[in-house]
Formats: sequence, C-alpha cells, structure tokens
Amino acid sequence: MRIARFAHGKGMSFGIVEGEAGAGPQALTVAEVEGHPFGKLTFTSQRWALADVRLLSPILPSKVVCVGRNYADHAAEHGAEVPAEPLLFLKPSTSVIGPRDAIRLPSQSRQVEHEAELAVVIGPPGARRADRAAAERAIFGYTCANDVTARDLQWSDGQWTRAKGFDSFCPIGPWIVTGLDVSDLEVRCEVGTDPEQLEVRQLGRTKQMVFDVPTLVSYVSHVMTLLPGDVILTGTPAGVSELTAGDTVSVQIEGIGELANPVVAADPV
Repeated sequence: MRIARFAHGKGMSFGIVEGEAGAGPQALTVAEVEGHPFGKLTFTSQRWALADVRLLSPILPSKVVCVGRNYADHAAEHGAEVPAEPLLFLKPSTSVIGPRDAIRLPSQSRQVEHEAELAVVIGPPGARRADRAAAERAIFGYTCANDVTARDLQWSDGQWTRAKGFDSFCPIGPWIVTGLDVSDLEVRCEVGTDPEQLEVRQLGRTKQMVFDVPTLVSYVSHVMTLLPGDVILTGTPAGVSELTAGDTVSVQIEGIGELANPVVAADPV
C-alpha cells in the first residue's frame, strides 16, 4: 500500500495511491482517508487524479535519526572506517521537505552533496528499548530520502549538526510504502540540469548495508524513544557528489518510487 500526504483545493489530506506501480501521475489516483493513516483506514468519498494534487512530505516526524557510514563503499570513499556500532546523528524536523520542493543551497557552504537513502517510518505505538522482533513490529513503512549535506562544513565543524541541518536538507517521499521487503532493493541517485537526461551518480543495493533495518531500529530505540511518525535514514551507498543551482536530483528506490527535487541558491543571510 502507498500512503501519501497531499495538498488539494480543499486543504491537506492523507490518501491511498491507486494504480499500477511505475505508472505516471496521469494513470494514478489518490483516495482520501479520514484523519491520520495510523490505525484502521476509513475512506471518504473524495478521490483525485494524482496529477491534480501536490504531494507533500508523506509524514511530519518529530525527529529524523540518521545512520552514518552504513555502506562500506561510502565509508571508503571518505577514507573512513566502518563503525563497530551504528553511527547516529539527527536532522531537525525543519529540514524536511517533500517531492518537487526546492533544495536551497546555503551561502555558508561551497560544497553541498546528495545522499540517496532508504527511510524507515515508525508506526504506533513507537519503540523504546525494542528487541529485534519488537523493532520489526514498530516499522510502519518505507520511503525515499535525500540526506543533503554541506560537506565542507561537516569537515570544518568537526561534528555534523550544521552540515546536515539546514532548512530543505531532508527531502522525503513521494509516499510511504507498507509491507515491503527491503532486504535487497536498488538505491539510485541521478543528477543533472536537464530533468529528462539525468546522470547516475549513486547505484547500490540495500543488501550492502552494514547494519540491517531491524538492527538499526532496535539500536536507536535503546538510545531514544521512537515516536509514531519518526523517520530513520539508513545510510547511503558510494557516489555522493556536489549539487549546484539549476540541478535536479532524483532518488529512486526499487519498490517505492522516485523522489525528485530541484536545487536552487538560497537567499543570502
């Protein structure tokens, strides 16, 4: 099931995306559900063509927990070792944007890079000190994410808060997919100035993760309580590269879909 959050003429709603996987927006519809999608779904009588609504970030998390160096090839391209335990950091909720929203390049940085990632969405009742089985039960679904990073600030600051935390530095979407086996999915990132002819920059598979998804959820839950709607970014494969104003960056994950965002220069501070 694909669960979207979207804007329409009457406001904002959650809905279920209907139609064949991989079909274009013109061939898909979204059926509105009452309230929040956690729990039993109750449909309203409203239905829209997907092309006639604007997709938003599929969830508004209280926190985004990220995992660094969870692909050995990405650690190697930065000359870093694979950690013995998951390496955690946070992105603020204010960094979250949705499909087609602009990634804004801050004036403080001269080297902003993309990081395509599988994102885990936590469902009710959340997770606290969860073992592996409880961690698996806490997973609501999955979506695409881009852990945008000001790489020069990451190195100069000696810690990652500023480099990872700018507004617009956490695109997620296009929707949440439930019931998906994520043990071996392709993760792809394409970038370019022509949206019709993007260049592949990252290409990996989730089976290359050092720590798998249930391990990550369990580990994080022993550090902090995970609330329904929280998001965990599971790391990125090799191939990260610089973004420039005028680019489009597309994150594609097998079984989920595509998250595409334009890149623009931010207003100077």
